[in-house]
Amino acid sequence: MPTAIPGPSAPTAPTASAAMGAPASTDGPTGARPPGTGQRDLAALPKAHLHLHFTGSMRLGTLTELASTSRTRLPSSLLDGDPLRVPADHRGWFRFQRAYDTARHLVDSEGVMRRLVLEAALDDAAEGSRRLEMQVDPTSYAPFVGGITPALEIILDAAAQATALTGVEVAIIVAASRIRHPLDARALARLAARHAGDGPGQVVGFGLSNDERAGETSAFAPAFAIARRAGLASLPHGGELLGPEHVRDVVSALRPHRLGHGVRAGEDPALLDAIVAAGISLEVCPASNVCLGVYHRTEDVPLGALIDHGAQVALGADDPLLFSSRLTDQYEIARSQGLDDDALAELARGSIRASLAEESSKRRWLAEVDDWLAHQPTWTGSGTSVTP
Repeated sequence: MPTAIPGPSAPTAPTASAAMGAPASTDGPTGARPPGTGQRDLAALPKAHLHLHFTGSMRLGTLTELASTSRTRLPSSLLDGDPLRVPADHRGWFRFQRAYDTARHLVDSEGVMRRLVLEAALDDAAEGSRRLEMQVDPTSYAPFVGGITPALEIILDAAAQATALTGVEVAIIVAASRIRHPLDARALARLAARHAGDGPGQVVGFGLSNDERAGETSAFAPAFAIARRAGLASLPHGGELLGPEHVRDVVSALRPHRLGHGVRAGEDPALLDAIVAAGISLEVCPASNVCLGVYHRTEDVPLGALIDHGAQVALGADDPLLFSSRLTDQYEIARSQGLDDDALAELARGSIRASLAEESSKRRWLAEVDDWLAHQPTWTGSGTSVTP
């Protein structure tokens, strides 16, 4: 990890276009939209899912069922199946957070917590995911189950059970919140450290989420130091709402293994060079970037530029409940930008390499990606193609 990050070079602002590309609307797993002739099935592409939030993973059908049971009135914006779209400012973030909190308040029991983990794993299994590293702040659910320790232990146990039931390895990232006091982050880091490991049903990393504009990044460094001493990977958010200077602060203060988002590091080539040289992977979530107003259209998300620069990119869905777009949809966005199957396979390999799974598992999944690429799609005569 470099000890110094280069100063800023001339930045390139995100593209502003009048047209807006819409991610696909989904409820539960959908897989790839029907591929055209000569295109392999992206839902069958082995991959890892490294950027998914706990409540944000909820199915729309689960949300409406929980609301009906508790007699909670939901805003129409959560029920219409359309992706949330907000501007990339404080007012936009408030609207996003209010929608997220509406869903989170319905996660009020151990049973619901377990259900969310299992459904997320089932949805990932339907999309070819071999490894899911789900991010959660147990503080939000602690009041319903007797504290942050039982909240985390319930989720870890559910992750182990979901792994056994679905075949998808489910590991957990404990995430602190920028809008809470840094001392809360230290308490979470100590809790995460007690459950550290690299297997399913264990804590594999420590993160920092919520509004990038909140809090002082360096104030969270002691919490990340606690996590690192326990062998946990550093997995903070950075570089979505804010640009290169923020990314530089996160990299310097928190020494990340991966950056949650990090897409705007591409605005400063020298910074991106340093990130690539340090081996820091980027968890890019194209649909999220559009829905939160960072880019106007999915074609504006600079996937190709990041890849061409040598960045290891892992695509993620972030919050499917709000953005109506799951993991395979992110690969569809990459395909719509002109990436061919070889490039899409390399994206999947990047997600697997960036995961915190055991090396033996990674080797097996990488071989499965090679198998996917080796099989030519077969024309069915019905307007679609399938990958044998």
